[in-house]
Amino acid sequence: GGLSCSNGRPAGNTARMPRAMWSGAISFGLVNIPIKLFNAVSRKSVHFNQIDTRSGARVQYRKVSAADGDEVPAEAIAKGYPLSSGDYVLVGDDELAALDPVATRSIDIEQFVDLDEIDPIYYDSAYYVAPDKAARKPYALLTRAMEEQGKVAIARFVMRSKQYLAALRPKDGVLVMSTMVYADEVNDTAELVDGDDLGDVDVSDRELTMASQLVESLTEPFEPERFEDTYRNQVLDLIDRKAAGEEVVAAPTPVAEDKVVDLMAALEASVRDAKAARTRHPTAKATGDGEGEADGDSGGGRARKATKSAKASKASKATPKRKSA
Repeated sequence: GGLSCSNGRPAGNTARMPRAMWSGAISFGLVNIPIKLFNAVSRKSVHFNQIDTRSGARVQYRKVSAADGDEVPAEAIAKGYPLSSGDYVLVGDDELAALDPVATRSIDIEQFVDLDEIDPIYYDSAYYVAPDKAARKPYALLTRAMEEQGKVAIARFVMRSKQYLAALRPKDGVLVMSTMVYADEVNDTAELVDGDDLGDVDVSDRELTMASQLVESLTEPFEPERFEDTYRNQVLDLIDRKAAGEEVVAAPTPVAEDKVVDLMAALEASVRDAKAARTRHPTAKATGDGEGEADGDSGGGRARKATKSAKASKASKATPKRKSA
């Protein structure tokens, strides 16, 4: 078997212990560490059902034949791979089952690499990896060794009859496993600009200096709590207002004007605005940073010296969970 998935509600922000979605072992060399996987992320998207406005009933989908529109029973449905000729190659479930990778319930580490060797584009879904009680010592030993050496483990494991590539990295004393896409699944950036090399675009030293100053003026510690899904919050507010009987009139969408931008003027104005904003920010230093040159503090010293603002508690602002209809 593959993963044994729970259909219960996500574990985030609940008093109950989170429910493991898979159990197995980390295997490397002759060492096996029994572990359990937990979802590291709980998506909070707003889900809608499609409704027939005439009756208020939900809209359902049925599997029908493109030939005559009749509904097709499940036993008559097969998987078909489309050919360029328009024909299909039919493949049976038993034929696919014969190709399933062997589910060993083992996360097999194949190598260790430096974290900066992995482009974040390869990361997909994230899971927390927790040890069984009897395996806490070997788990802690592996985690600390990886932390001290700055290493990430590259591994393979089987999930729902599919073999995945994964990266395990230490974070706050625990291991986080991210499934990864394969190299041939990453699109070539050359396709975005018709094969042109953006490195050949001419930029002046003055333009580069101003752009560097803008980047430096906006550099500060990353605090994820500062960022919220404002669209989701607005949608939930709209739902609450309509559920309370309020008649909501949609505001007209402003029409964006096409403007020809003077790049240097825009950069200079952006640098001024960014510096003014930082002097107003609560974390701004009592002594001014001055204007500074882009090539003066190449290490971003001012950014590193900025003090972090106090993190506001999120408990009182937690969005109540809503069930789909």
